[in-house]
Formats: sequence, C-alpha cells, structure tokens
Amino acid sequence: MIEISTSSATTTLVVSGDLDLAARDQFPGIAARVVGLRRQLLVIDMAQVTFMDSTGAAFLISLADASRKRGGATVLRGADDRDLFVLEVCGALDLFRVDPDGERD
Repeated sequence: MIEISTSSATTTLVVSGDLDLAARDQFPGIAARVVGLRRQLLVIDMAQVTFMDSTGAAFLISLADASRKRGGATVLRGADDRDLFVLEVCGALDLFRVDPDGERD
C-alpha cells in the first residue's frame, strides 16, 4: 500500500508491504499524481516496506528522476540495507538522499 500526503513544499509517500511486481498496477496512477503535485521535495518513507524487487526499484527511480528534472530532490527515509542495495545495483542510489534514521518496524 502507498499513501500520499502533501504540505506546501513536500510530497510524502508512505510505502508499506511489498513494493514489487504484484503492486505494479498502482504505480502509474501514483506516479502521475506525485508528478502533478509538483512539490520541490519528495520523501519516500520505506520504514514499513517488507520486500522490494527491481520493479519497485524502477518505480522509485522514475519518481526520483521526475523530481530531479523539475529541480527537486528525493529522500528515502527508513530504507533498510537490502532496499538500498537493490537501488545501488540498479545504478540509481545517487538519485536519492538517504535518511537512515527513519524508524523501521
């Protein structure tokens, strides 16, 4: 599940459960909504993610790339080492600022 909240300058996505191939059908709608909000900072809270595969990583990469193209930044909050490794293997970890202090369950 992915929940979206906004403030004047920030969009926050709270991701819970698996971020993988099985969840891909919801990715285009969420991406369109996030891009349409046009906030400078995108925070992706990964503290409740239980699993992420390359499909989930591609979704996060597309969000970060869209934010970067608008001059914004993307923060990963609470991502565990496994999630960061997937993004690193994809060659995309440098698209994100990493906030390791986000709480994990």
